[in-house]
Amino acid sequence: MYAVGDDKLLIIATDRISAFDVILDDPIPGKGAVLTALTEFWLRKLTPLVPNHGTGIAPEDVVAPGERDQVAGRAMVVKRLKPILVEAVARGYLTGSGWKDYQARGSVSGVALPAGLRQASRIPAPVFTPAAKAEFGTHDENVDFAYVVAQAGRHNAEKIREVTLALYAEAANFAIGKGIIIADTKFEFGLDADGKLYLMDEVLTPDSSRFWPASEYREGISPPSFDKQFVRDWLETQPWNKTPPAPRLPADIQAKTAAKYREALDRLTT
Repeated sequence: MYAVGDDKLLIIATDRISAFDVILDDPIPGKGAVLTALTEFWLRKLTPLVPNHGTGIAPEDVVAPGERDQVAGRAMVVKRLKPILVEAVARGYLTGSGWKDYQARGSVSGVALPAGLRQASRIPAPVFTPAAKAEFGTHDENVDFAYVVAQAGRHNAEKIREVTLALYAEAANFAIGKGIIIADTKFEFGLDADGKLYLMDEVLTPDSSRFWPASEYREGISPPSFDKQFVRDWLETQPWNKTPPAPRLPADIQAKTAAKYREALDRLTT
């Protein structure tokens, strides 16, 4: 992120990738461009539901001529906002940390769920399950709604919950028509100087969401996803203790992962 005056930021999405909270040395070719294109796509589609941080200013217009190639297709100029330090998570299916919480307590982020659900089960109605933004290198922690109220105030907390579920419902309904299940996703919000709420950061990308191919979905398993699962799976086979430095990625793993990111973009936007 780079300051553009006092009221805007230039955000550049790189091709770097992390796994198990370790940033890898080897990039995923084209990943930054895919994340930027998907975010811009969703921001246009979801604008009627909530204002967002977009400005419409071309990144090439705020950098030196010799730097334009570095930002073309992989950057956005956005409003500078005061971030609300909560991950606003919407879940439509039970997986990941939500599945672990449900197994332990029968609930996720304090939201009680019906008994008898399995891994990857569809939740009867999508739920708002926020997480506390963790320090770099550590995992976000699921929290209850009272935590959001403490961070943002009751009015903003209720607005964030309402908007998060509305955004998820709109996106999930669109995506299923493209053969993709959005199992869960996280949004981030910020406030302007007048206290107005904006959607910010990346939106509905494979890095902030779980995208599953609908044709391969079934309960009781962790379905394949359009993200860095190839990277995770390969790393799990390596003699590595999940602390830096990570093993170097083979070229075929980089290529397969890049292809999955690109497939998500192509399916959703064409």
